[in-house]
Amino acid sequence: MEVTIKEIAKLSGVGITTVSRVINNSGPVSPKTREKVMSVVREYNYVPNNSARNLKSSQSKSVALLVKSITNPFFQKMIKVIEQKVALRGYQLIIQNVTNLQNELDIAISEAKDRNLQGVIIMGGSYNYTASKFSCLKIPCVFLTISAGEEVSSESYSSVRINDELEAFKAVEYLISLGHRRIGFIMNAPIDEMTPNSLRYKGYLRALEQYSIPFDSALVASEFSSLSGYDFGFKMMKQLLAQNKDMTAVFAFADIVAIGAAKAILTSGLKIPENISLIGFDGIEEAEFYHPSIDTISQPAEQMALSSVELLFDMLQGGETRHMVFESSLLKRGSCTAVHK
Repeated sequence: MEVTIKEIAKLSGVGITTVSRVINNSGPVSPKTREKVMSVVREYNYVPNNSARNLKSSQSKSVALLVKSITNPFFQKMIKVIEQKVALRGYQLIIQNVTNLQNELDIAISEAKDRNLQGVIIMGGSYNYTASKFSCLKIPCVFLTISAGEEVSSESYSSVRINDELEAFKAVEYLISLGHRRIGFIMNAPIDEMTPNSLRYKGYLRALEQYSIPFDSALVASEFSSLSGYDFGFKMMKQLLAQNKDMTAVFAFADIVAIGAAKAILTSGLKIPENISLIGFDGIEEAEFYHPSIDTISQPAEQMALSSVELLFDMLQGGETRHMVFESSLLKRGSCTAVHK
């Protein structure tokens, strides 16, 4: 039995207007209230139904792109490709940002019904979807940069991603090859939740273990924060520098974080790479044009984006699901050097 928006409001202890604002992301709602409402929405698998809107859009050919943290420059590179390729196929692309307080799959299910979508690409997020929740999504779906996780059948969706753990391992292995042993790591994600960032943390740990380097928790700066880029990197780098005077290198889980970390290093009176070697992840242009240019693990963003569109439209035409894993490249730009003994 389906619940109504009135029942969701009653169960949440808020007004119908507030529930509408939360569901449509259309007005000011406190984070605490938003989470309370979304908790009830998730519990009862509530999917709003706007019949008039459905009728209006029934004749259009639309697909959606849901992006976790749309301001990420790495995602921006892929969005441009997706926009172009979807338009060339005569479809309308609906792009929506997904905040840290929202669940991308909940939004996908809601938008699919409300907008009469033909398909959806979900960019970013986690690997923790349940089979029961995913079964509520009745349209072709492609996950970009992630997969749905072990519980969801691989035959029910397509995916395009990299091996985050392996690529992070390569970054740390590169630092180790330069003689570094005191290597810091900056991440912004709960370690116990499976995300690209937590997988990169596993790669960091695996590299240390393989080369018999003792793990030191003081070398890991991790905080689940609303800061997601430059500010976060700056803050975490300051923390690492204060706690580890003997640290010689740092691996940041994203280039935008590495840029913030670089600023913290330089404003502390240290030099890159003479005092601290620094490597990021993603391959965004901002990291190359920063001074000094920052070494990085570069993901093939354009190829990944193009593949996600091709997979989606293949599914729309009745094709089988596929899962593609791309390889990244180590770009040496000068922010890492051998340890001076």
